[in-house]
Amino acid sequence: MPNPTAAMLVIGDEILSGRTRDANMYHLAGALTDHGIDLKEVRVVSDDAPAIVAAVRALAAQYTHLFTSGGIGPTHDDITADCIAEAFNQTIDVRADARKLLSDHYEKTGRELNEARLRMARIPASATLIDNPVSIAPGFTVENCHVMAGVPSVFQAMVQSVLPLLSGGAPMLSRTLRIERGEGDIAAPLGELAKEFSDLSFGSYPFQNDGIYGSNVVIRGQDPIRLDTAFASLTALFPQ
Repeated sequence: MPNPTAAMLVIGDEILSGRTRDANMYHLAGALTDHGIDLKEVRVVSDDAPAIVAAVRALAAQYTHLFTSGGIGPTHDDITADCIAEAFNQTIDVRADARKLLSDHYEKTGRELNEARLRMARIPASATLIDNPVSIAPGFTVENCHVMAGVPSVFQAMVQSVLPLLSGGAPMLSRTLRIERGEGDIAAPLGELAKEFSDLSFGSYPFQNDGIYGSNVVIRGQDPIRLDTAFASLTALFPQ
């Protein structure tokens, strides 16, 4: 049975402007791989409501899971929650469960739960909350869409909260061989080997260090025995 699939939607002008370097895709890709969910697509959209709604509808319809990052904070440009509600034809308002989380937290820390912070309790009607042990303000899940913060430490905590609730498949395994020969020299035999092991994925990633040209060849698959057999054939073709 094939693994469940996933897409990620990164939301925010700060990513597209280059002001912020996204770290969340890297973390999510590794976490999903370990859990046996195949990340198939990543999109980045600006803080534009129609673009967010369109992307959410398209990706949620195509993949088993959709993970979003960014735009659920307290400021005026945090519009993700409203867009998710629209994408799934949901109403949205301050939810009592989310409000209590925030109220208890701010009371404990001696800060005011003002109108701006209360925006983080606006949750679509049918959503389930995603635990946020870092800063309390929850993410949420609507159908197959998991909506998370953009701050990396919070995003990672939310991923850790969600993944145990999702069914995964077989983790993707990999083996890597560094070959100090140009891709033009290894392409033909590598292509033949990839045909022989068509159930596995072969990737060639070139490098150049101190005048040495080479490639890291990576073989990926779910069957460890099959992977080891292919890797043995690869090392026989290109002995170190």
